[in-house]
Amino acid sequence: MLTAVSAILVAQQGQPQIGIVPVTLTAGPYSFDTAEQHRLKVTIVARGLAHPFSLAFLPNGDALVTERGVRLRVVHDATGAHPKLNADPVAGLPQMPTFRTGGLHEIALHPKFATNGLIYFTYNKAGDVSPTNPQQRQSAIVLARGTFDGKALTNVQDLFVGNWNNGASGSRLAFGPDGFVYITTGAPFGEQAQDTNSVYGKVLRLRDDGTVPPDNPFVGKAGYRPEVFSMGHRDQLGLAIHPITGMVLTAEHGPNGGDEVNVILPGRNYGWPKWSYGRTYEGPRWSESPLAPGIEQPLILWIPSIAPTGMMVYTGDRFPSWKGNLFVGSARRGEVPRTGGLERVVITDKMEELRRETLLTELHQRIRDVRQGPDGLIYVVTDEDDGALLRLEPATATTP
Repeated sequence: MLTAVSAILVAQQGQPQIGIVPVTLTAGPYSFDTAEQHRLKVTIVARGLAHPFSLAFLPNGDALVTERGVRLRVVHDATGAHPKLNADPVAGLPQMPTFRTGGLHEIALHPKFATNGLIYFTYNKAGDVSPTNPQQRQSAIVLARGTFDGKALTNVQDLFVGNWNNGASGSRLAFGPDGFVYITTGAPFGEQAQDTNSVYGKVLRLRDDGTVPPDNPFVGKAGYRPEVFSMGHRDQLGLAIHPITGMVLTAEHGPNGGDEVNVILPGRNYGWPKWSYGRTYEGPRWSESPLAPGIEQPLILWIPSIAPTGMMVYTGDRFPSWKGNLFVGSARRGEVPRTGGLERVVITDKMEELRRETLLTELHQRIRDVRQGPDGLIYVVTDEDDGALLRLEPATATTP
């Protein structure tokens, strides 16, 4: 079912390391056993996507998929029997820069998309050459929106542009039950996550027109960006709004271990870069203590790291044993390439962790996003050169 996986030695900084030759998915379908749902069928819905990053479903069952940095694609009939990836990308996006973390990231439908047709997306806009590093361009996080007619975006406008920064990282966005837009921004290096005049290393909260809600925690406070909802974050490549409680949840990369899921509370500080459960890439602990007074404790912690990505809370009926579970994509485990998968975490209604299970590791793919489809099934995208949209569904006894 999979092509052969072979270990190779890779020289890096004078030390031999184990690498894994990339694995190509076959036509499938695949069948797995799981701890509580048991038999699971995984089908390839579409492939040929260039490093997909984000996934959103339209009311008609089509899916929108962002290819990180560059394009927006449509998979027609993604939840049906005859899915097809549209060969032409969606027209109307702004010109996207081509540096490493530049360009298109996340996409989400407005809560009233059925009547207003609005789609929101985040991207990193390119600026001038960095004054401190001539080899690097400055960039800024942008929240934008446009009207989607099924083929193209029109009336595209930037609603919010963050301050210029040397190397902004990936972002996610989601609408809360309050109707406001929540946006994650990263700050893997430097002190920006604790800089109250920077929007990086933060969770931002905006109205759907890009303006600042008057009840944001730092509105009117001198030296603070009013868009900021929480601070002290590293790379946050997962964001979900709990469908029952309305809690804002983010998945955050530690430096080397210490990956987290956090419950985001207004005005709170989550510690980075002064406090972390992780280690440096050379081995020593990042900080003498992972916590301090006034620093929020993570809800879920991974040591070693899983490189967490997109996430969601399952509410459907197709997987009754998984109802209320948190799912988090994983790009790799313990810094080892080709060890990505899908994390399933059982949590109580009081947001207390009970147990965990790792799924899809046999595929040796980087899982970049996970969503519940309108059919109650689970869909993921793989962050690969030949990226795929996969469907997870309960398997019957006759499934191969």
